[in-house]
Amino acid sequence: MMDSKKVTALLRKEGFKVTPQRLAIYNVLCNTKSHPNAEMIFNKLQPYYPTMSLATIYKTIDILREIGLIQVINLGDDSLRYDAVVESHPHIRCTECGKIDDIMDFDFTASLKEAAAKTSYEISGQQFYFYGVCPECQAKNKLKIS
Repeated sequence: MMDSKKVTALLRKEGFKVTPQRLAIYNVLCNTKSHPNAEMIFNKLQPYYPTMSLATIYKTIDILREIGLIQVINLGDDSLRYDAVVESHPHIRCTECGKIDDIMDFDFTASLKEAAAKTSYEISGQQFYFYGVCPECQAKNKLKIS
């Protein structure tokens, strides 16, 4: 993740306007592990930028993705989520509460090699998603059963 000076320089270099709202949106994504959707980002910033629209959030997300500062996560929940950690890493989603976590230091080299071997594709990227029940929901479920 980049500091605001580097983000400012990259936005300018890529021909985009630098606005406080764009920097704030990137800052929100850098300072959370919750993988928010656009509405969550909007709600977080609304008290500080009351005139900012949801359209501004979406436009900024597109710009940040285009210049490689964030990645888009599509876990099939009809809501795209966003992550400022752009290095390749899998995600895991709780099927009960919808929480999304990173799985860092995960070696998927063998899977990539196998996919390339079975398809003859030159693999240029990948996204791995896992699904399960998070520890918090498991604990809640155990309390319900007791």
